[in-house]
Amino acid sequence: MAIPGDLTQRVAFHSTFWLTFHALTFGLSFRASGRGNIPATGPVLLVSNHQSFLDPWLVGNASTRWLVYLARHNLFKNRLFAAAIRSYGAVPIDRGFGKEGLQTVLGLLGQGRAIVIFPEGERTHDGTLQPLKPGISLLIKKANCQIVPVGISGCYDMWSRHARRPQPETLFEATGGRSIGLHYGEPVHSGVYKAMDRDAMLADLQARIAVSVTEAEKLRRRP
Repeated sequence: MAIPGDLTQRVAFHSTFWLTFHALTFGLSFRASGRGNIPATGPVLLVSNHQSFLDPWLVGNASTRWLVYLARHNLFKNRLFAAAIRSYGAVPIDRGFGKEGLQTVLGLLGQGRAIVIFPEGERTHDGTLQPLKPGISLLIKKANCQIVPVGISGCYDMWSRHARRPQPETLFEATGGRSIGLHYGEPVHSGVYKAMDRDAMLADLQARIAVSVTEAEKLRRRP
């Protein structure tokens, strides 16, 4: 995993990365693959399905690069919590992904950053990949970057939006179907989408994420 640039982020990274890595591996039966598909340098959009509150943590901890996360602006109202999530690369953005949010993301890509986006716009209601929100198409049309489709499987079973608390499955117990897999798919350049209309772009991107979800599913422990 690449080390972030400023001192605050470096301290946060070094102090928690290995603890987090072992917590995920042993505490949540977490497995990941495809790390080599993340470009080592340059602007990247990691577009992932969204199953649980834990998804940003999983995508970031398994990544080979330090990532930027887009977080709802109201999460930054508490100064202490805002400082904590900023130290891990979170930036505020309107939920609707309007003009200001678009400019924020394009500016970060212009700096060569790697950014995580959940284009479904919210956590899945039933565990399946939901239709992508159309706002992602405008971003990709304007971006000049690599796009990495990310698939997560098992988080819905472990902590869906309908559950008050997670039900983790450790690596040391018999599997009950709540283990977690994550796969980074092969990158595609945003230029591929320039000539596509919105519906074709969204369909292609959703299909790529679906392939990564299938690969993530293969990583999970079976009963």
